[in-house]
Amino acid sequence: MAITVTPTDPVAAPVKQTVDNNYLDFSTGWAQQYLPELYEAEVERYGNRMLSGFLSQVGAEEPMASDQVVWSEQGRLHIAATTAASADIANDKITFSSQADAELFRVNDTVLLYCTVDGTTAANVGKTIKCLVTAEDYSSNKVTVIPYGQATLDAGSGAIGTFTTASVFRVFVYGSEHKKGASLTRNALNPSFQSFTNKPIIIRDRFIINGSDAAQIGWVEVSGEEGQSGYLWYLKAEGDTRARFNDYLEMSMVESEKAVGTQLDTILGTGSGSTGEPGTEGLFSAIVNRGHVSVDTMVGTFATDLAYFDSILAKFDAQGAIEENMMYLNRDNNLKIDDMLGSLNRGESTSASFGVFNNSSDMAVNLGFNGFRRGSYDFYKTDWKYLNDKQTYGSTTEGAGNSNITGVIIPAGVSSVYDEGMGKNIKRPFLHVRYRKSDTEDRKLKTWITGSVGGNITSDEDAMVVNYLSERCLVVQAANNFMLLKA
Repeated sequence: MAITVTPTDPVAAPVKQTVDNNYLDFSTGWAQQYLPELYEAEVERYGNRMLSGFLSQVGAEEPMASDQVVWSEQGRLHIAATTAASADIANDKITFSSQADAELFRVNDTVLLYCTVDGTTAANVGKTIKCLVTAEDYSSNKVTVIPYGQATLDAGSGAIGTFTTASVFRVFVYGSEHKKGASLTRNALNPSFQSFTNKPIIIRDRFIINGSDAAQIGWVEVSGEEGQSGYLWYLKAEGDTRARFNDYLEMSMVESEKAVGTQLDTILGTGSGSTGEPGTEGLFSAIVNRGHVSVDTMVGTFATDLAYFDSILAKFDAQGAIEENMMYLNRDNNLKIDDMLGSLNRGESTSASFGVFNNSSDMAVNLGFNGFRRGSYDFYKTDWKYLNDKQTYGSTTEGAGNSNITGVIIPAGVSSVYDEGMGKNIKRPFLHVRYRKSDTEDRKLKTWITGSVGGNITSDEDAMVVNYLSERCLVVQAANNFMLLKA
């Protein structure tokens, strides 16, 4: 049987030339009639696209071998509480909101009462009076206090004023006074602490390429975010997947939240297990729940900007007063603080000690930090790429009327906490990552290859599957010393 082939009819041309029907054209753009001036290297259009690195600068990574991490934070050393409106102030009795608050105050304590609410008139708001605790009635949430400066609380004298049944006080202990030769019968105060927990989440991804494409050689040299280069396209694709996964590890620790409700329990299979609700507490969530959120645009007059910044210092004064702090800012907020500091132009306000960088200003500059001092605090500020990247959080700052995060202030150094697992006080960075690890399994960052391509034959699948996995959580200690800056 003869096979008849009907060729394409030739077309006469007045001159010899290459045309569509006499030259191979694959219509994909890479096969052309004429030799192009070829740039073999791939252009890095967006520069270094990786966002990770924030946690490595401010924290640490430590192993854990449990489904959760538990730590305890010390309470206040000194005694203070707020009263409820008292109905028995004529008898010098003040009432607290709970018995636990009342039990903080003992007979013979010397206390200062600061009036925050009067209820009848505003005349007494802001006034103080010093008293001696003379009796306890803890079952009724009450203690009796006798003023030093006047006969009774409701008998005003001069600047002290007459307090009413609607008066509310902030009360703190500043010492004690006892009669000569008297025996001491007061109860001891136990230290206060609060326990916190977090649980790791499992983060996964993978890269797949079939055997044919893995053997394909390209003519454009490609490069990856982690230094890979060559003419095999899959090297570029795998490198990008790995770099993206590393960014996911950090962004998950920043953005994650604990789940509310039960719908995700079924999906993730955590509802009935010992791990509790799905999700984990990330940086932003921890600061919102246990730290400070300051909402301001850092715009306006110089005086307004400085007053706003000083309000931040006042919040830190009320907490641990950590002297050295790191500021990670979006570009807009970083420039506004530069403008504020430029307006000051005073050495005492702009000079930092650089203690966190081993007193080396060169080290700080090399890491991209600028330091300045305000009051008793040193601040080291830098751009945070994550807040600027338009494919991630930077996209949330576009448009008018937003109230999104423009920066974060993090205390530098370490804090002392009680580790429930180790059973002792330890020092750890305020911010650090815990990852699952045992003697037989390290889940900090697992990478393994399956399939039959690439020399690692584990199955008959004509592909190479690169798997990535990490199980980790973030620990934010003393979150009361952290602050989110929002526009």
